[in-house]
Formats: sequence, C-alpha cells, structure tokens
Amino acid sequence: MSVPATPPEAVVGTELPPLTITATPTFVVSTALATRDFQDVHHDRDLAHGKGSKDIFVNILTDTGLVQRYITDWAGQRAQIRSIKLRLGVPWYAYDTLTLSGTVSAVDGDLVTVEVIGKDSLGNHVTSLVTLVMDHTAVAGSEAKSEAGVAQ
Repeated sequence: MSVPATPPEAVVGTELPPLTITATPTFVVSTALATRDFQDVHHDRDLAHGKGSKDIFVNILTDTGLVQRYITDWAGQRAQIRSIKLRLGVPWYAYDTLTLSGTVSAVDGDLVTVEVIGKDSLGNHVTSLVTLVMDHTAVAGSEAKSEAGVAQ
C-alpha cells in the first residue's frame, strides 16, 4: 500500500486495500524487543514450547503499531488517530502471515471509524476499531499549507 498524496474520501462501506506481513522469527523478536516486551514467549522458542505454545508469537504492542500503520498508510501520515480499540484472537506465530483488511464503518463530521481485521492461518488474530481524523492538510506537491498559511 502506498501513502496517498491526498487523503482518500471516507465513505461508509469503503474497503481499504489489504496489507500482508510475514512474521519471520527476526520480525517477532525484534518487534518484541523494540517495544520493551521481554516475555520469553516472544523471543525464546524452547521456553515458548515449554509453556505449551507452538512457537514464538507476535506481541500486542506490535499488533497495535501495525494497525496504526495500516490506517495511516491509507489515510495519510498526517491523519490523527483518536482511538484504537483492539482485541486479540488466535496467536500469530513465527513463519505465519497476517493480512489486515479494513472497512469504513462510520463517518461523523471529521471523525472516521474503520473496522480492521487481521487474519492469519489460524483465523482472526486481531480485531480493531479505529477512530481518526483524516489528513485534510495533504495536498500534492509544494502547494501544501498549514492552517497558518505557511508552506510546509
């Protein structure tokens, strides 16, 4: 998904393009460490197995960051996320692929709500409801201006 030069029109029912991410072991470990989550189930396969897990798995902080990235890749980098409600389902293990999809479920003035679902081979890994304000300042080229009228 490429970042738009101008924000898309948010209309109820609009489907966002999918985003697919593979959870390599390096991805699982590095994102856990980057979010300061030192739980062994996110970086030590043997200890994860010992706790009954099939493999190491992605942590919730990574999921939240990926949902935010998914939304801002669609809405524009200046979109303002107001809230993210997130619920975990099945684990997202190393070597599996997650596909995020989203649908605009509500538009109320400047506020847009998007339902996001992330599925892996086991089913729904993450279900999220994101409320945001679209990037109304994005304009292609050098015509971009802030509210004060100063070129950015």
